[in-house]
Amino acid sequence: MTRIAAEIARRALRPDPGRQGGGWGGGGLLVALLAVAFAVLLLLPLVVIQFLTGGMIGRFGAQGEDPWACGDQGASTTAQRDIPPDYMKLYLAASKKYGIPWPVLAGIGKVETNHGRSQLPGVASGENFAGAGGPMQFIADTWNRYGVDGNGDGEKDRYDPEDAIPAAGNYLKASGAPARMERAIFAYNHATWYVDMVLDQAGRYAKAGVKSVLTDSAVCDEDLAGVPEGVVGDLVARALAQRGKPYVWGATGPDAFDCSGLVYDAYRSVGVTLPRTTFGQWPMGPKVPEGKEQPGDLVFFNSGPGTGPDNPGHVGLVVGKNKMIEARCTRCGPVKTTTYENRDPLGFTRPLAHPNVKRQLERRVEAAAD
Repeated sequence: MTRIAAEIARRALRPDPGRQGGGWGGGGLLVALLAVAFAVLLLLPLVVIQFLTGGMIGRFGAQGEDPWACGDQGASTTAQRDIPPDYMKLYLAASKKYGIPWPVLAGIGKVETNHGRSQLPGVASGENFAGAGGPMQFIADTWNRYGVDGNGDGEKDRYDPEDAIPAAGNYLKASGAPARMERAIFAYNHATWYVDMVLDQAGRYAKAGVKSVLTDSAVCDEDLAGVPEGVVGDLVARALAQRGKPYVWGATGPDAFDCSGLVYDAYRSVGVTLPRTTFGQWPMGPKVPEGKEQPGDLVFFNSGPGTGPDNPGHVGLVVGKNKMIEARCTRCGPVKTTTYENRDPLGFTRPLAHPNVKRQLERRVEAAAD
């Protein structure tokens, strides 16, 4: 009966081939509408039965399942248009099993291989120049440790998305996600620009934006005990007071900051003028061995192409053991305290030990005494 109703509707809606431009005849339109109504009446009982029995076939072919019904992390229009349905189901399943927000998994899948659609070497077979393979681009050693048999066929195949996508969830969870999402993504590919790209894409996929998937928890105030009083305590307190304010490239406050602008403002509050940019701040002070850093020191990072050991692209202000405050990027959320542990800092500096900074502080003391 379904086929009969569909054929009635198809024939009724077909334009009259004898008319210019395939238009409808005056009486033909009424006949067509009546035919369509009759077809709908034939189909309606079947639709009701299918719905009540849970057998309604969705637009992706799964019975009783809508891959886009994701609660607070509902899919944006971009996600619905861009992510292949079979991949979306795998992202959702891996999200449920490993507790990783599906937009993050999808963001990695997009950045790595465009959800398996890339024709580059190492996607469907073989390896790329870095030794990575499969839709989620695992290197062999990492796959041996974190690969899973997602489809239960008895094999762990990094080229099979049914194995590779849940393996990505497994790897992210082992690396600290979702509590430390940024650190986990950094573990997936050791570059801050990669973290930013994945989070940017995740934000485009999530209906509520990147803040709904970025769960890298802020450091609690009780974790910041031990900050000394005096100049260090004052500049750290100044920086901490900016938490929650937005990131804006080039901003130095008072309403928004970028990474070096936050450092610049904190030091300016105690009468010290540092260079404005991350690159300019890098030479300001002796280098401090990792593990010897103290509150008030600066911690520097590579942030992608054009940056490196002699040209860092990101800076944070140390506020405690393995803790810093930073203004990272537009889609990374507001100014916040977080950890630099496992983020491979390029190095640490101590501006307060720089001769120029010492002279500025001495002049400040002299001015206060007058």
